[in-house]
Amino acid sequence: MKCPKCQYFSFDSGERCRNCGYDFSLVVDTPPPDLPIQNGTEAIGPLADLSLNDLFTPGRGDPDAPLVTPGAAPRAPLAVRRTAPAAPRPKARREPARAATDREPRLALDTAEIAIVPEPARSPTLVPVPEPRLSDPIRAVAPAGARLLGGLIDLALVAGIDFVVVYLTLKICDLTFAEALALPLAPLLSFLALLNGGYLSTFVAAGGQTIGKMAAGIRVIPADPGAPPSERVSFGQAVVRAAGYVASALPAGIGFLPAFFGPERRALHDRLADTRVVKA
Repeated sequence: MKCPKCQYFSFDSGERCRNCGYDFSLVVDTPPPDLPIQNGTEAIGPLADLSLNDLFTPGRGDPDAPLVTPGAAPRAPLAVRRTAPAAPRPKARREPARAATDREPRLALDTAEIAIVPEPARSPTLVPVPEPRLSDPIRAVAPAGARLLGGLIDLALVAGIDFVVVYLTLKICDLTFAEALALPLAPLLSFLALLNGGYLSTFVAAGGQTIGKMAAGIRVIPADPGAPPSERVSFGQAVVRAAGYVASALPAGIGFLPAFFGPERRALHDRLADTRVVKA
């Protein structure tokens, strides 16, 4: 709502102006202007019934008059206003200088008044280190009878496997045992050597025992005297040991004789592979 006296705009719907206290009941109600309806025959140009001066300065003769008139009692300028006096700041107290005797005490190590006596060097005490108890290689060595029994069982198994292979090969070629020499010996012997060597090396590398050694209760372990009976040999040692059977058997089986005599009872193939046979 706009006050007709002071031109104060307010969004309240009261009976008096909040700025000058003018009573709105004294305002004479004027009927709204009758705006003619255009029918399209009017001349093209600015609208005659719409004037910007009428919108912003209604009922005024002077178009340069301000739209809002300030109040009769203006407020004091900002330069005249005074704030409340600030409280005086307390002055900082200066502490008296500390005397030389009040300084931090120095350590005895920093002064020359007290002589520093070096601590006497202590002679190192020799603590005896107990030697590791090694397994007795002589007591743990597999007996000759067990090694002979295990070797015979392995030999029987290998011979049986070779017999089955040769038999199936002859059946496939439609030959008899009398005609076995007709087979190509080089490929056949190479296959049998790989088969037998794979049996000996794989079982020894997996658990240190072939089927014959399992039955005889013996095991192959590294030749280190401190190696426990449960230690396994590497696959390379197992392959060298399997190939060493040929070196032990070639000179009429002389390479197997050390397995039955001596304190360690290591055959030629055991020495080549750096292994020994003990009780399981």
